[in-house]
Amino acid sequence: MAGFGWIMTIVIGGLAGWIAEKVMKADHGLVTNILLGIAGAVILNAILIGLLGSTLGGFIGQLVVAIIGACVLIYGWRMIRSRR
Repeated sequence: MAGFGWIMTIVIGGLAGWIAEKVMKADHGLVTNILLGIAGAVILNAILIGLLGSTLGGFIGQLVVAIIGACVLIYGWRMIRSRR
C-alpha cells in the first residue's frame, strides 16, 4: 500500500479484513483481520502492477483491493483445509 503510513496501513488492513470476514462468513480475530487485509492488499497490488502497470490509488481504491485480496486468501485457506 504505497503512499500510506504504518498506522493508515493497519487501519485499512483491519477494515478490509473485517469486511472480508463478513463477506466470506468467516470467524477471525482482530489481529487475523489486520494481517489478512494487509497481506491481501500487498498480494493483489503486486498482481495488478504486473498485469496493468498500476494499482488503484487512494483510500477507497486500496480498501477495495485489500478486501478482494483478503477474500481470496480466506477462500484459499478454506480450500487447503478442505483437502485434509
